[in-house]
Amino acid sequence: MEIPLLTRLAQIAAWLVKGLLFLLLLGLAIKNSDPVTLRYYLGLEWQAPVALVLFVFFVAGALMGLLAMLAPWVRQRSEIRRLRAELAHGQTRDPAGA
Repeated sequence: MEIPLLTRLAQIAAWLVKGLLFLLLLGLAIKNSDPVTLRYYLGLEWQAPVALVLFVFFVAGALMGLLAMLAPWVRQRSEIRRLRAELAHGQTRDPAGA
């Protein structure tokens, strides 16, 4: 099966944008390789390059976002499962409550 020309061009453009973004972020990491010191309580310190610190905090934020999304996602999945079971058994509720 042949991929349509517009779809193929869109895929190529997406890969070019991803490559450009990667090169820009790589350049940012190389240019900002100076060490920074994060000071914690009780005299604890962590010294690392700026790019690594930014990456660690980005990943930590993404993980926190995923954890915050987990509970509503599980609730929605169980609701969908329940509604599909009702639909399969013909036990639909009237949304108007009549």
